Amino acid sequence: MAKALPKHARAVIVGGGIVGCSIAYHLAKLGWSDTVLLEQGQISCGTTWHAAGLVAQLRATQSQTNLAKYTLDLYRDLEAETGQATGFRQTGSISLARTAAREEELKRQAAMAVAFGVEIHRISFDEVTEKAPMLRTDDLVAAYFMPGDGTTNPTDTSQALAKGARANGATIAEGVKVTQVLTKNGAASGVVTDQGEITADYVVLCGGMWTRDLARPLGVTVPLHAAEHMYMVTRPLEGVVRGQPVIRDMDGYIYIKEEVGGLLIGGFEPDAKPWGGDGIPEGFEFALFDEDWDQFDIFLQNGIQRVPSLENAEVRQLLVGPESFTPDNRYIVGEAPTVDRLFVAAGFNSIGIQSAGGVGMALAEWIVDGAPTYDLNDIDIGRFHPYQINRNYLHDRTTESVGLLYAMHWPFRQPETARGARRSPIHEHLVLSGACFGTAFGWERPNWFSPDDPDPQYEYSWGRQNWFEPSAEEHRAAREDVAIFDQTSFAKFLVQGRDAETVLQEVCAGDVAVPPGRAVYTQWLHPQGGIEADLTVTRLAEDEYIVVTGAASATRDFAWLKRHIGDRFAIATDVTSGVCMLGLMGPKSRDLLNAVCKADLSNDGFPFLASQEIEIGYARVRAQRITYVGELGWELYMPTEFAAHVYETLVEAGRPFDLRPAGYHAMDSLRAEKGYRHWGHDITGIDTPVEAGLGFAVGWNKNVDFVGRAAVEAQRGKPLPKRLVLFKLTDPEPLMYHDEPIYRDGTRVGAISSAAYGHTLGASVGMGYVEHEGGVDKAYLEAGSFEVDIAGERVPAEASLRPFYDPTSALVKV
Repeated sequence: MAKALPKHARAVIVGGGIVGCSIAYHLAKLGWSDTVLLEQGQISCGTTWHAAGLVAQLRATQSQTNLAKYTLDLYRDLEAETGQATGFRQTGSISLARTAAREEELKRQAAMAVAFGVEIHRISFDEVTEKAPMLRTDDLVAAYFMPGDGTTNPTDTSQALAKGARANGATIAEGVKVTQVLTKNGAASGVVTDQGEITADYVVLCGGMWTRDLARPLGVTVPLHAAEHMYMVTRPLEGVVRGQPVIRDMDGYIYIKEEVGGLLIGGFEPDAKPWGGDGIPEGFEFALFDEDWDQFDIFLQNGIQRVPSLENAEVRQLLVGPESFTPDNRYIVGEAPTVDRLFVAAGFNSIGIQSAGGVGMALAEWIVDGAPTYDLNDIDIGRFHPYQINRNYLHDRTTESVGLLYAMHWPFRQPETARGARRSPIHEHLVLSGACFGTAFGWERPNWFSPDDPDPQYEYSWGRQNWFEPSAEEHRAAREDVAIFDQTSFAKFLVQGRDAETVLQEVCAGDVAVPPGRAVYTQWLHPQGGIEADLTVTRLAEDEYIVVTGAASATRDFAWLKRHIGDRFAIATDVTSGVCMLGLMGPKSRDLLNAVCKADLSNDGFPFLASQEIEIGYARVRAQRITYVGELGWELYMPTEFAAHVYETLVEAGRPFDLRPAGYHAMDSLRAEKGYRHWGHDITGIDTPVEAGLGFAVGWNKNVDFVGRAAVEAQRGKPLPKRLVLFKLTDPEPLMYHDEPIYRDGTRVGAISSAAYGHTLGASVGMGYVEHEGGVDKAYLEAGSFEVDIAGERVPAEASLRPFYDPTSALVKV
């Protein structure tokens, strides 16, 4: 007889694919033996069982790479630990380039791999055919070999993780369907199953393509959509070497894996087939779809081009099954912003096998320790807006997102599908000004302007793209004249009530007990001192503040704020949609504002960080003297219905001052020159304000035990083995983007976290954390010679703890 389900568990895991099994395994290893995993079918059903089983290490970011590396190490030793065969083989992998552009991408990835601790080598075509004799190479331009990569059997590996979890006390129950997640007082409290209720301290949803609809009734946004993923398996083929490396021919959209002497060939097509938007059929556990040779044809033709003998191969099977994809091709992990103690791990974009081990470890540690022990910002569930679970949006984006896995990973590449839903109230004005839009958090945002082109489009490359010069003009306008930015996408939260100051003093590292009409730049920290948010807090009245943060941080920051209000007399309201925000920046910004309003804009009348209501045209506008570009400037806030009028008034009055609309590429280059940090790249949950050079923003003297205070106090005044450093290349030509390795006297000491071309400085500028056990300070920087590795070439760079542009901020405060 089946063992009866417990009435209570410390943690209930919903879903017995490889990710759920990994979470159960790691929670049990951490001592949580009263963990229960519930699977509606059998272990590995749904998607895991038909996955190709590729296990690669290198991902797009340091954090995802760390998780993938952990996964590989785990799988390598798992069979010895559990006694359950996994089928893991460390075969290595070869990535091929058919074009010079792909070669440049692989060069940059190779440099990034070094920074991330992944072994990679460029190899000759003779070495390629030595490792995989059946490959055609005469149409290639480059090949790179990663010896540490491998393959595994997904079902056997899931069973091994499940066995390890059971060995450490966890309960795994198959044939138990979860129909509802229970909540109490804003937190997960258990689940309802077809065999009764189980109460729980924590609930973890990792049900793959079922997760979206399980989370939806709770108001939790899990934007994923299944698509048909397919691969072909052949009978044994001559020239195939047992255990040969996995082949990735991304220019042909395909991967190739040795399978019992034959080949398994799959890929990611540019125009994919979404599935399951209206629900998943009951009992869909080990089901597959009908063969679709028309859809597979793009893989077959490219496969024959790479392996000519495929043309006469005997096909054993064309397997077509569902896999879940997200709108941005990054999986979804973390605590739900709107429901405490409800965690999610889903939407793995066909890399669930190679990610499961690391995700299981990271999520288990997060649950047990109460905070992430890894930087998970780029995969955090809080990065999405609720509208992104719209079925039409997900269906349309999925047609594109599948193919983007193997498409060229151009810098600044923008999705083309499911666009235009979130628009600023001055969107059409920007269109008429020649804006080329990008997207962030669903917002359409002007990245650059081409006034002479009615329909500007990106022309992608690894060098200076077609927007480089137009954006340079916008940059110079902000430095020399005046520029106007549409910053409406920035999130704005109104905090009201008699306890508003008390709440914000506890949440903010900075001192926000300031008079009304004063803005404070500050961070929010978690208890370990890591930076949860980077934002401004402005006091509007004794019992009222407005918090302004980045668009991409809106969901997670609002949730963080509401969690810390608790039962105190304060309320937080997201007013983003009701408030437009324009940035007027540059040395002539005061002159322009003087032309349209009667307020005293002098330093005495309107000092830096002051916030006042002024009149522009017929509108009342809140003007805030602050900047993210490093020049004299004001942020202007107004109700959305007045936005067009205010914008038109400023544009008309700005003609004598050479006012120019500017986009987010210009904002990025301006802030990089000034050394302004970007949350999610330069500052994250694993970085403290002290390490990030933001100690000036901490209210050391305020008599409040703010969240994270003890952790940052412990670092204060001590040598820092890790510190954010600014870099400027000495060569004006190369371009830095992010994750390029940093070398000091020939030794790797860090990686670039973000960068842009500094048009005023005449070179690429960026920043990155440098690590040195003896401490990173001015003397350490001056005693060494620094280089940055860009696509395999080491470029000399200047290193500084101070901004290269206006280090004293004199221009900001004129």
